Amino acid sequence: MTGSLQIKNGKYYMVLNTTDSNGKRKPKWLSTGLTAKGNKKRAEQLLRETLREWDKKSPSGDVLFGAWVKYWLYEIAAKRVDIVTFEGYETVAHTHVIPCFQEVPLAEIDVIKLQGFIDHKAEHGRKDGNGGLSPASVRLIRNVLNQSFKLALRDGIIHRNPCDGLVLPKKQRSEVTFYNEEQVEQLLAAVREEPLYSAIYFTAMYGLRRSELLGLQWDCVDFEANIFTVKRTVVQNKTVTAKEKTKNAPSRRILPLLPQIASMLLHMKEQENINRQLFGKEYHENLYIFKWPDGRPYIPHYISYKFSELLKQHGLPRIRFHDLRHSCASMLIANDFTLKDIQDWLGHANIAMTADIYGHLDMTRKRKMAESMAGKFAVPR
Repeated sequence: MTGSLQIKNGKYYMVLNTTDSNGKRKPKWLSTGLTAKGNKKRAEQLLRETLREWDKKSPSGDVLFGAWVKYWLYEIAAKRVDIVTFEGYETVAHTHVIPCFQEVPLAEIDVIKLQGFIDHKAEHGRKDGNGGLSPASVRLIRNVLNQSFKLALRDGIIHRNPCDGLVLPKKQRSEVTFYNEEQVEQLLAAVREEPLYSAIYFTAMYGLRRSELLGLQWDCVDFEANIFTVKRTVVQNKTVTAKEKTKNAPSRRILPLLPQIASMLLHMKEQENINRQLFGKEYHENLYIFKWPDGRPYIPHYISYKFSELLKQHGLPRIRFHDLRHSCASMLIANDFTLKDIQDWLGHANIAMTADIYGHLDMTRKRKMAESMAGKFAVPR
């Protein structure tokens, strides 16, 4: 049990942090009978004694883990993270964690129970029944568990975090899917008359994340200096959220405007002015670059859905919209740019990430190594 002192009408009150059966915080106010003036130490002592008594009446074994996860989720996490992160936590909690631990006392959960739960999710965790969750999804579950247990540890309900001993599935390096230069050219020719052409073209050239593409506004573009800045994102879980920041610090980057991109953007700006006149009062004013003719910005999920539909419509190999980012990287590698160059272009947090994703495609250094070794020794007979 935790609590604090509050002053009301000149007197000290103890506010105990209790929860209801759904894990919702339910503050309980208790009067100390002490006036605020000159009684701070006595009030603090009374609060400590009261909390000890409540702990005796409500042992940790009475706290159900399902309710505790809800308490952490709605009373702690909801106030500390952005809406998109919170919605991710909420989905994981209600899909995987709470249903399995709804009636299990918090104090009875140990590393053995958790390991069995994690192993089950890794082997049979998919909702459609077709196998287990990916190592990345299992780690998201572990994150929710760990933060819930850390809160319980802080509040003295448990004395050890059972997540500390968990063995998680090894991370898998998934093979990236991408188009080569010829396939990108075919794609652009096929969708040239589609409304999403400019967004697809821009992404193929620069390898932007979907969130970065949709976060671009006109103040990001400097036509005189021939550069643009990636500094905002638009993301979507359940809610579409615009952020005045990128995924991480290296993701905020300045890139040169290709001549054909500059021409395309200028044409888009002219068309935007025409649309503003056509729609009049119905036009949605904003600074976003990629949007509908009436000014409404594109929604992230729509971009991915429509891209998939366009590939199907034109009989092109199936890739995700995000795979245009990988396609951009593959074209840069094919033109002998280094992994460091690609890291800077794509805005990866570190070169290790770039190497992990694209290292097996990088033949630049291998060719130089082969050339340095060629002809060093006579060919044996």
